[in-house]
Amino acid sequence: MKSLRLAAAGAALLLAAAAGTGTAQAGTPTAAALLQAGALQGVADGYPAVIGLVRQGDTAQYVHAGVGDLSTRVPADPAAQFRIGSNTKAFTATVLLQLEAEQRLSLDDTVARWLPGAVAANGYDGGRITVRQLLNHTSGLPDYAKDSGFALSYALNAQPTRTWAPQTLVDLALAQHAPTAGPGQQWSYANTNYVLAGMVIKAVTGNDPATEVQHRIIEPLGLRHTTFPTTDPTLHGTYLHGYEYPVVGIAILDATTSDVQAFGAAGAIVSTLDDLADFGRALLTGRLLPPAQQAELTTTVPTGTDGTVGYGLGIAHFRLPCGQWVWGHNGAVLGYYSDWYASEDGSKEIVRVNSEFHLIGPTKGQQDTSKATADAYCAL
Repeated sequence: MKSLRLAAAGAALLLAAAAGTGTAQAGTPTAAALLQAGALQGVADGYPAVIGLVRQGDTAQYVHAGVGDLSTRVPADPAAQFRIGSNTKAFTATVLLQLEAEQRLSLDDTVARWLPGAVAANGYDGGRITVRQLLNHTSGLPDYAKDSGFALSYALNAQPTRTWAPQTLVDLALAQHAPTAGPGQQWSYANTNYVLAGMVIKAVTGNDPATEVQHRIIEPLGLRHTTFPTTDPTLHGTYLHGYEYPVVGIAILDATTSDVQAFGAAGAIVSTLDDLADFGRALLTGRLLPPAQQAELTTTVPTGTDGTVGYGLGIAHFRLPCGQWVWGHNGAVLGYYSDWYASEDGSKEIVRVNSEFHLIGPTKGQQDTSKATADAYCAL
């Protein structure tokens, strides 16, 4: 696991930071108590706030610690909105799977079939990369988030309304280096894959991915507090302020307002604990996809050699140290770091968000809160 994750909506999952304890027995802490303890520890580690949800069946419990706004010192609200970062990827993958079910494309179509010329530089060939390989991160494409100019601009957050055309982001990726592996040969997490996936959605439908997500997922599921911003970098209503702690000699930065075009279909969605859990349950229980596409969603490729993590299409399947397997993902964008864990049938879920992320990890706070999330899940 890399120690430096610049612009970590594009970071590899911090699954190795999670650790479990096993199923709770009589007299042992409940899942909610374990997650609450983790939230308090996260604040002790320096987070302004940590909020979380534990849901089993129709019963939900909420935890919170710290303050939602360092200026007003208002207590953190578990109903607050936050930026979900790379948890967005499951929404994008779902739209493409729905389009396949409608026979408007195949996941085995090449990128060049829908985006001629978009991937055609420095040895990369969109005619050899499939849409499926974009979604499971086996395309072999570099991550534009590792481009130093992009990373610095995003980290400074000095231009939250800066325009990043999707093709510009793809071009930044292609210019980094020549291919180190051919399409389908190995797993390598890259936001570039999902920016291209969003471009495919537009090529097929004529609509931006945000519009398709709105009509196909947000509205049908009644996710009233979930949005996919495309130009407005501000949050509205009740929201958790996100912060960036100084790395070298600068003051703490309120990063609540940040560039949504920097990640787009790879990481721009704003949601809440409840809405993200509702989406996750609907996704895993087949409410959004027919059986054939559901099977594709959950067909994984190995991300390493130890067999503990597999990546499907926008979601991961991983084994906690307590032995339980969960579906989920994490999201890390400027100011926010979140984890989502769910059982195969969606009956057990945990969602947690920390209100600070400064593009470097794993930090002690990330490790402590991720461990608490895993412990809590194992206690369900």
